[in-house]
Amino acid sequence: MPLAVQIAGPAGAIEARVEDPLPAGATRRVVGVVCHPHPLFGGTMQNKVVHTLARAMQELGAPTLRFNFRGVGASAGAYDAGRGEIEDAVAAVAWARARWDCDALWLGGFSFGAATALQAATRGARPAKLVTIAPPVGRIITEPVPRPDCPWLIVQGDQDELIDIDAVRSWARSFAPEPELTVIAGAEHFFHGKLGELRSGVLAFLRKA
Repeated sequence: MPLAVQIAGPAGAIEARVEDPLPAGATRRVVGVVCHPHPLFGGTMQNKVVHTLARAMQELGAPTLRFNFRGVGASAGAYDAGRGEIEDAVAAVAWARARWDCDALWLGGFSFGAATALQAATRGARPAKLVTIAPPVGRIITEPVPRPDCPWLIVQGDQDELIDIDAVRSWARSFAPEPELTVIAGAEHFFHGKLGELRSGVLAFLRKA
């Protein structure tokens, strides 16, 4: 069962959920943190893509932390156009590292959360692996961003009605080394009917040494 927790964030308390698949006393070698889609369009930590990503991490023995950005649910503060939300993500990562004293951290996000996770990765989060699902290239990601210094997976549906697959391919090629790109045929933005394929792609990436 998810455990409700509160994290001290830069804009006040952050509402979050912890799910730990391991028994008491087991060593937590890696922990996962997942960022949700756009706060102004109904995005919360309960989103099904966020759930799918977190559960994939749990399948590999990683406790996970999902959280609501500022102004969402019971989290304090108000939407900050992505700036403060990066700070929220970094605070969530720091809390997760302190709670589990883990060797490594996996960071992921969906849509707006993918853009936030990507930027948090180079602003203190320092993930061992990064997963960005349907990164909003051309919408939120409109300026060059630094490449995180870790293995990085992009998952994109080729029928996404909000994000152009060709723009994502071109954007991915602009980085050196290129991130791994998994394209899911027939998947639109919210991966309706494609969550199983999404999970499989994430698991394959996270299982790699």
